[in-house]
Amino acid sequence: MTRIHPTAIVDPKAKIADDVEIGAYSLIGPNVEIGSGTVIGPHVVVDGHTRIGVQNRIFQFCSIGAEPQDKKYAGEPTRLEIGDRNTIRESCTFNLGTVQDAGVTRVGNDNWIMAYVHVAHDCQVGNNVIFANSVQLAGHVHVGDFVILGGLSGVHQFVRIGAHSMAGMTTSLSQDLPPYVMASGNPATTHGINSEGLKRRGFSPEAIAALRRAYKTLYKSGLRLEEARQAIAEEQGTHPELQPLVDFISVTGRGIVR
Repeated sequence: MTRIHPTAIVDPKAKIADDVEIGAYSLIGPNVEIGSGTVIGPHVVVDGHTRIGVQNRIFQFCSIGAEPQDKKYAGEPTRLEIGDRNTIRESCTFNLGTVQDAGVTRVGNDNWIMAYVHVAHDCQVGNNVIFANSVQLAGHVHVGDFVILGGLSGVHQFVRIGAHSMAGMTTSLSQDLPPYVMASGNPATTHGINSEGLKRRGFSPEAIAALRRAYKTLYKSGLRLEEARQAIAEEQGTHPELQPLVDFISVTGRGIVR
């Protein structure tokens, strides 16, 4: 049976699974869907065309599905989609998408998102990420799986962050951070690969060694970016874990942290 606190306001048009818990003074809008086992804390606003999956925990004072902070937004029915088993701590803000992009902001599964995190319009966040307190994503940011962003880090709009990468606290990312790479600082500079994280996720010693060589090719060899990409690509036949790195640096955009 749904457990809705008597002070919560839930629009009758909202689609709420039978076992969802909604805390005191929370507000749920008419175009919201909330899946089984999800717990919405007190003083949470969930609005817009928002779909939340199963077994999520959303803590107090979060704003989920509010209009994007974009002056071009004109009330279009854009969306926010949140997957399963996410922990979203106090005072986080997740905004709807815009029609200038895909029209949807997405957050995947099994993410650990700490207090005061902002996920702006049209961001695409993968699975198993960790955002420490006060991480701020501007619009159109793409974040791969298993990314870790340290507290008070900021990410410029349209930046891509590759899978298994890591940024230290207060990092300012105004360019793309390739997969597996660690960075910190303002402006961000790189500091090798996230070898400890890769070990924890089951990467073999041989795979980690290949990624270390690729990092040296990309950052220490003096090669131009395209030359480094070609050199790394020559090894990916025997080391398939290099494929995501090659694909990532093949895409032109804001350039990579380098």
